Amino acid sequence: MILYDLRYSARTFTDAARQSRRPQPRKVRRTVAVYSFARHQRDRSVAEWSATEERRARQRLRAQVGALLRLVNSTGDELALDAVDMVDMVDIVPARHRRGSLWLA
Repeated sequence: MILYDLRYSARTFTDAARQSRRPQPRKVRRTVAVYSFARHQRDRSVAEWSATEERRARQRLRAQVGALLRLVNSTGDELALDAVDMVDMVDIVPARHRRGSLWLA
């Protein structure tokens, strides 16, 4: 971000005294790096993002468990264990808790 300040220098004061007028400030250009911390001003963006991610993780978990149950229940008793062994979805990753994203704060 670029900001402009009005500054008086020692030379401005001496020149103004010689000419019997008011000193006039000079425009000074400054470059400032602005950082944003999500929780500094009680910003709710982290909480909203966390809630959205938690909802999506629960939906993915429900979809995976539902697909697995449909597969197991659709086959006969003998074929159920064989069907489960063939499916890659048996390893269901637990849903990520929303505190996982609070490291951003």
